Amino acid sequence: MVPERLELLEPSQAVLRAARALLRRNDRRDTGTFLAEGPQAVREALKVPHVVESVFFRWADVHDHVELLDAARAAGVAHYALSEQNLATISDTVTPQGVVAVCRMLDVPLAEAITPEVRLVVICAQIRDPGNAGTVIRCADAFGADAVILSSDSVEVYNPKTVRASVGSIFHLPLVTGVDLAEAIDACRAAGLQVFATDGETGTDLTDLTDRLARPTAWVMGNESWGLPVEHLRLADTTVAVPIYGKAESLNLATAAAVCLFASAGAQHSAQPSA
Repeated sequence: MVPERLELLEPSQAVLRAARALLRRNDRRDTGTFLAEGPQAVREALKVPHVVESVFFRWADVHDHVELLDAARAAGVAHYALSEQNLATISDTVTPQGVVAVCRMLDVPLAEAITPEVRLVVICAQIRDPGNAGTVIRCADAFGADAVILSSDSVEVYNPKTVRASVGSIFHLPLVTGVDLAEAIDACRAAGLQVFATDGETGTDLTDLTDRLARPTAWVMGNESWGLPVEHLRLADTTVAVPIYGKAESLNLATAAAVCLFASAGAQHSAQPSA
């Protein structure tokens, strides 16, 4: 069967140039917009009202993304088709995935995200690798966290690699960016959360926290290379080490975050009364 011919406009040079500029951090900051690449990220972005400004499809892949095209049309979002060469200019990947969206920034104020109702929060302190930051956001989403906070000295959450590594999770939960770590911890503690800081070298063994994990908790995750400095560890109520029973020297940041969040989420859900 011959696929239905889809009529799409090609973007003007001005529209394409504006999208291309969002590969640069300064332009993202100045416009309040960023790029989300790949069908999963674009699909999740389109589910959030008034977030997506425009969607670009590679001509060769339009028929593979008809549901995204329909969603863009239903939401009244501008949508275009363009050549592989032009799509490559608005992607930072070697092999573009065929669809890119221009989205409005999503971060919210600390006071809006951290309220007495939240039960599980992740604080990223000095996380510099965009892939790690995106993966931590994805883990937080998977285990039902209520918010993710990135300190002012962490990687930009709208870096294309961060967005891509989150695989759409960036659109699922409140994000707070650019705040001082002490301020973030104070806000969490004021909202009734205990504060655990991960430290692979010392601290209470995660398996010894069974009675405490069900309480509302903020997890502080440190830098990929050096973890959390002593002055940051002192801000927490408890430092926590993930036990390693095999011969591996350590766990990477994203894996440690997944283990800690899984432990908290499991304890919190087990403690909830049955319906």
